[in-house]
Amino acid sequence: MRSTRDRIRHAIGFELIGLLIIIPLGSLAFHIPASDIGIVGIVSATIATIWNYLYNLGFDRLMRWKTGGTLKTPIVRVLHAILFEAGLLVILLPFMAWKLGISLTEALVMDIAFALFYVVYAFVFNWAYDRLFPLPEWQNRTA
Repeated sequence: MRSTRDRIRHAIGFELIGLLIIIPLGSLAFHIPASDIGIVGIVSATIATIWNYLYNLGFDRLMRWKTGGTLKTPIVRVLHAILFEAGLLVILLPFMAWKLGISLTEALVMDIAFALFYVVYAFVFNWAYDRLFPLPEWQNRTA
């Protein structure tokens, strides 16, 4: 299982790279100033970083309890990313609507668009992270 230091590096790296991508894309896609998307992005990233740490810790503990290890298959990675984004969507929706002065419905559409981006991004980032920083228990195994 990953150390606390490794989990913190993972969470911060995930959010920083995600912000560098999502702020300009969100501004272009929704015709909202980058500064407003940036504020929503930074607050959301802060909340998401905390969620990321707690979610991944819980997911890994559950995997270890159920399977005896933390090596994720592609199917488990897809489930992992979808569940992460669903939880984050519930947490962030009211904040987005309030900060951007939009309805909950508009915020939901925007949040779903961001979540779809982040599902793909989370899959790619986590796979790359696991390749760059593999755990010793994964040696001689593929997934």
